[in-house]
Amino acid sequence: MQVLLGVIFHFVGGFASGSFYIPYKKVKGWHWENYWIIGGLFSWLIVPPLAAYLTIPGFADIISGAAGSALGATFLFGVLWGIGGLTYGLGVRYLGVSLGSSIILGLCMVFGALIPSIYYDFNPVEGKDTFGMMIGSRWGVTILAGLLVCIIGIIISGKAGMMKEKELNTTSTDPHGAVVKTEYKFGLGMFVSIVSGVLSACFNFGLEAGQEMATVANEAWKLANPGDGEFLYRNNVIYVVLLWGGLTTNLIWCVILNARNKTFGDYTDKKTPLLKNYLFSALAGTTWFLQFFFYGMGESKLGNGPSSWILHMAFIILVANMWGLVLKEWKGVSKKTIATVTTGIIIIILSVLLVGYGNSLH
Repeated sequence: MQVLLGVIFHFVGGFASGSFYIPYKKVKGWHWENYWIIGGLFSWLIVPPLAAYLTIPGFADIISGAAGSALGATFLFGVLWGIGGLTYGLGVRYLGVSLGSSIILGLCMVFGALIPSIYYDFNPVEGKDTFGMMIGSRWGVTILAGLLVCIIGIIISGKAGMMKEKELNTTSTDPHGAVVKTEYKFGLGMFVSIVSGVLSACFNFGLEAGQEMATVANEAWKLANPGDGEFLYRNNVIYVVLLWGGLTTNLIWCVILNARNKTFGDYTDKKTPLLKNYLFSALAGTTWFLQFFFYGMGESKLGNGPSSWILHMAFIILVANMWGLVLKEWKGVSKKTIATVTTGIIIIILSVLLVGYGNSLH
């Protein structure tokens, strides 16, 4: 039952992450940097401490009492992850929701799942799964098989994206009939997606670095609620510090873009639907944060190991691909291309089932 609850929580978190970009598509008349940072203020500055306040008594005291090294490492990984998150938006912008998310999150899944477990092979910590433990056990091999299957699904999805680029005309017309380029740019999109995928894995590293704070929250919960198991919301205190790093990176870059593109006026431009733009950006940012709110809940049921990260990422990839089909990002392509991307989705679903089974064996 604990495994099933963990999988469900990871699915809800994956659905939130795979869906967060949708409200941004409703923003009208703003440049990318404007709606990205407004959403980010909710993702990284407003909602995380609110969630911690509602779920963890004395969360501010836990942060202030943490070792400086733990706070510094958590913040630094947040900064690096912020670069990955920044380029995530660009990857989705140039490749579309389904293909961009598949490549970025696939790489993020591989690095985020394996590097911490390899690290613990050389620096053992009680309760942490190592890579050696995984390859030496049935449950570990099953989880790694699920990871491999997911990578295959990502490769097939990438193939579908290349087929899409060859089949679709990359030009369109504006309302006045002038020919303009669309945002779909495969080469540039692939580059920023690879950068994003590698650096986005730093979020999981940041969670590892901040475990001291989560442990304090967990122990306080157990003391106040004996017999109730692990604390569902223990990671919420880590997010406050980790996401400060993400905010720092994204805020600096978006302000630079505002200055370069002279887009500061967008925030007050009454020719645009200002209220709707702010609301949709806030909705996107809040939805984004919910992915990790539920990730922490799923992790409390499955353990802070590679399987939680793989499940989370696989669900995001699955949902993002589903949205790509719903939003008709593949409209106009051949049946062969549709079959290819559908095959990729099915294989990713299979990988989720394998990882879930591996967890049940654990």
